[in-house]
Amino acid sequence: MPLISSKGMYGLSAMQELYQNKTDEPMQIREISSNADIPQNYLEQLLSKLRRAKLVKSIRGSRGGYMLAKDAEEILVKDILIALEDDIKIADTKSSNPVLNIFIDETKQKVEKIFNLSLKDLEAYETKYNEYLHYSI
Repeated sequence: MPLISSKGMYGLSAMQELYQNKTDEPMQIREISSNADIPQNYLEQLLSKLRRAKLVKSIRGSRGGYMLAKDAEEILVKDILIALEDDIKIADTKSSNPVLNIFIDETKQKVEKIFNLSLKDLEAYETKYNEYLHYSI
């Protein structure tokens, strides 16, 4: 049961690539595609949606490409997913079982907390990844 579709994962990957580009130069689509392992034609569609949502901006010309349209602290995971998926749906159904109702309410709160992380907040996961790679015996 995937919580985020492949479209959402590709979009998050593309946005992460743009965030990690620490230069003031836009990234060309072929570079984003290569770094994030996203088919270029599909990436063009995703970036178009993200541009319409004002999360990325495109620069024309030979040195053109894509950049974040806002600071990374202002771009939330849910903004990216909503731009690509049109909505995020979490079941809002109540059960006759009060134990399940508590479980569902807590699950919704945890999911909201995760989706309210900013693009900058994802740096914490990069730190965890680096710690995972650098273990000692």
